[in-house]
Amino acid sequence: MSAPRPELPALPVTFRPTLTRVVLLSVGLATFLVITVIAMMLERLNPGERASFVFVAALFFGVLALLSRPKVAADDTGVTVVNLTRTRRLAWEEILRVNLRSGDPWVFLDLSDGTSLPALGIQPGLAKQQAIRDARALRSLAEARGAGDTPTGG
Repeated sequence: MSAPRPELPALPVTFRPTLTRVVLLSVGLATFLVITVIAMMLERLNPGERASFVFVAALFFGVLALLSRPKVAADDTGVTVVNLTRTRRLAWEEILRVNLRSGDPWVFLDLSDGTSLPALGIQPGLAKQQAIRDARALRSLAEARGAGDTPTGG
């Protein structure tokens, strides 16, 4: 059974796990504020100890902000995949297949150089149906604009 073919989204378009991003940044900010307030309220701490509390809170927030970074941005000339620490620009012709199989933690792009690139910007974690819609939209764009062949999975 073939999945319904979505309309091609207008370009440029950005796919990102919005709910995951909101949760990560909210938890990070709340944790930073709570630890900072506690550090300032504890009278027994000297300024260096207070600073270390705030530093650890900022470090924790930074890690959660890094985890909220992934996105996939598509435009007329190709796709930019932003993962945790790396960004890769791809021409449409380089993307052979867009895969999001059952159980996959995120989309995988099969590339013309024989490698597979994880695209963490489309992940079914907290919003599975949105991730499936985004994967199908990216798949349709890749098939319409590049060298993509018939994909598997859904």
